[in-house]
Amino acid sequence: MQWDDIGYLVSKNKYNENSAIAEFFTKKHGKCSGIVFGATSKKIKNYLQIGNILYLNYNYKTDSKIGHFRLEIFKANTPLYFENNKKLSCIVTAMNLIKLLTVELQENIKIFNLIDQLFLLLDNDQWVKEYIFWELNLLKLVGYSLELEKIVESEIFNDEKKYFVKYNSGKKYIPNFLIDMHEKYPDKINLSIGLKLVGDFLEKNVLKPNNINYPISRLEFMNLFK
Repeated sequence: MQWDDIGYLVSKNKYNENSAIAEFFTKKHGKCSGIVFGATSKKIKNYLQIGNILYLNYNYKTDSKIGHFRLEIFKANTPLYFENNKKLSCIVTAMNLIKLLTVELQENIKIFNLIDQLFLLLDNDQWVKEYIFWELNLLKLVGYSLELEKIVESEIFNDEKKYFVKYNSGKKYIPNFLIDMHEKYPDKINLSIGLKLVGDFLEKNVLKPNNINYPISRLEFMNLFK
């Protein structure tokens, strides 16, 4: 049995001396794993980069056994950012989240389109801000909405509006750009706080309840903004 599709490479791991097990998020079949024979050859190795999108031909005998991919490059997204450590780290983080938060062989065109959007927002001057909203959209699509606007309160401090969430006897301040869509240019500190806030929600509400370790790639990405 076989099928053809296009898909983003979300992970790859060495299988043997010449092959790898690759995981793609495809347009019509969702997330799918398979063996790539000859993955260490110069031709395949050059475009088997996390975040690239490829033409896929998947062959398998039964649903219970892993199949293998024949593939060709569709669009090489990731090499455009090889010299931009932050954006490259962002791509790896996003693909890792796709891997962790989606299930095998479940079509979801909204998530596929969301990955398309990732490579558009990276060219935006405010790409870090846009990426934080990208993660929030991904969480929403997999059933975990963080609806801050419904739980925040506000106050005026030094003639500036501040948003916060009450907890126990304290307050947790929320970066304005996450609530106020008119806040266009958050500074590095607020972007870092925003990344941490979404990460804390991810860990508490998604990862820990499902016994999933917090992705190292996201920690490394956050550290680039400290």
